[in-house]
Amino acid sequence: MLAYLVPMMSYFRSRARLNFWEKIVYKYIPLCLVTTSSGKYEEMKLPKVSFIKRIVDSKLRHEFGNLALVNKIFSMDIPTILEFLLTSNIVIDAASRGISDFVQLCLTFFPELMWEKNFTKELIKEVVKGRHVELFRRLSAHNTTPYLTDDELTRRSLMEAVVEWSPRCVSADVSGAAFLIQRELQWFKVVEDMSDPSLKRLKFKVSKEGDGSDPSFKSLKLEEIEEMRGKTYWEVFIEQRQDLLKEAGQWMKDTSSSCSLISTLIITVAFAAAFTAPGGNDDDGIPTFLKKSSFIVFAIADALALFSSVTATLMFLAILTSRYAIEDFVHSLPRKMILGLTFLFLSLAFMMVAFGSALTMVLNRRLEWIYIPITLFAAIPIILFALLQLPLYVEMVESTGWPPLYRPIKIWK
Repeated sequence: MLAYLVPMMSYFRSRARLNFWEKIVYKYIPLCLVTTSSGKYEEMKLPKVSFIKRIVDSKLRHEFGNLALVNKIFSMDIPTILEFLLTSNIVIDAASRGISDFVQLCLTFFPELMWEKNFTKELIKEVVKGRHVELFRRLSAHNTTPYLTDDELTRRSLMEAVVEWSPRCVSADVSGAAFLIQRELQWFKVVEDMSDPSLKRLKFKVSKEGDGSDPSFKSLKLEEIEEMRGKTYWEVFIEQRQDLLKEAGQWMKDTSSSCSLISTLIITVAFAAAFTAPGGNDDDGIPTFLKKSSFIVFAIADALALFSSVTATLMFLAILTSRYAIEDFVHSLPRKMILGLTFLFLSLAFMMVAFGSALTMVLNRRLEWIYIPITLFAAIPIILFALLQLPLYVEMVESTGWPPLYRPIKIWK
């Protein structure tokens, strides 16, 4: 049963591919399982909304997978199942596939597995090779460091795993090359700190067949491996990701160029509106609607739109003139992009507020109720922009300010 469950990835939450909004619904939707008199589980009656129903079905499938695994574990005696988990590669296989639910359940019921030296080394190595963040967060929450630093061979093999670049490193949860190279740099830093910080400057040494370790870089030619031996791990890490670095830099340039164009247009509109008061001016040059509260709203919103758009433009210009070194993708470039997008969103919001207040002043004498539809329609582009850009924005803020790799999750409370 255990060997049958591992390939069934769809029965585990960690293998589900949910977008930003689906993850929110999945997290807060109640568990829709009830126990009947016969002891079986049935689904509670929920509204037939396709979006909600699909997420509920996924969560139910994941819970049934966990229940089946728990029932199978408790159907055996502890020594038998413990020996099976250690002698077979089922947990290691699950870790290589990124099935954190399976690994977490095994470690929760059998914490003795964490004290098996060889098992823990292989487990962490597979997690690093596959860049499985959720599993690493759970393993790093407990004292696994001694298993990584007790011998040089283990430390080097772990560094080789994080230096190696392969399609397995591309995670579906990471959007774009800029975030991917940022995640790769975070992986390198975390593994470097866990094993030995001095290894960053040590000469690269690929493990060979027959030396008792799990060799990395099997896909490379012998000539390429020999060329790497005279370089440090950091140098090899950079060389392996040159194409990714170029792609990330191009994404930053394209995004900054597009956003700076929008912010420049907002600057033009806001600056012109500041000297063209709604309703015109009197003979003394004083705005006609100066004493109206809506004019004060217009003036403040227009000024804030101008200041925000200028700040956003400066942030995007700073990105365009950056040197695009690999270290800049950890904090420097993402922070500038976050600030630029933040002020761009604020400038759009303030511009729509200024437009709505100006239109209300002009039409208020004939249509006193006009401010209601104006407010509703003015909110549409703001809400639409937030819905489209919020997932990217939240991912960027989380990855830069609170990287998941630095937030361990305890397996045992």
